[in-house]
Amino acid sequence: MKLTREEVLHIARLARVGLCEDEIDSFSRQLSNILENFEVLNRVDTEGVPPTAQPNPLSTVMAEDIVKPSLSPEDVLANAPSREGDFFKIRPVLEK
Repeated sequence: MKLTREEVLHIARLARVGLCEDEIDSFSRQLSNILENFEVLNRVDTEGVPPTAQPNPLSTVMAEDIVKPSLSPEDVLANAPSREGDFFKIRPVLEK
C-alpha cells in the first residue's frame, strides 16, 4: 500500500511533527514498506491459533536466597586506598 504525500502530511500533523520535503519522501517510502509488511502478515493463516498476549511460558528467573558467610570488614577494606573506621573513604561527591 503506497501512502500519498497528503497521507504522510496528515500523519505528521497528528503526531505534531514537522517534516521537510526530503523527510516527506523518506517517510512515505518507509511507512509504505511497513504497511506492505502488515499486508503480508494479514495473509498468514491463523485459523485455530488462539489469541495470546505472551507466546512464551512465564517462569521465575529469581534464584532462591541462600545465606552464606560474608567477608569481615577487615577483609573487605584490606585493599581500600583510603578508609575511615569500617568504611571506604572517598572524595566528596557533592560539595557544600
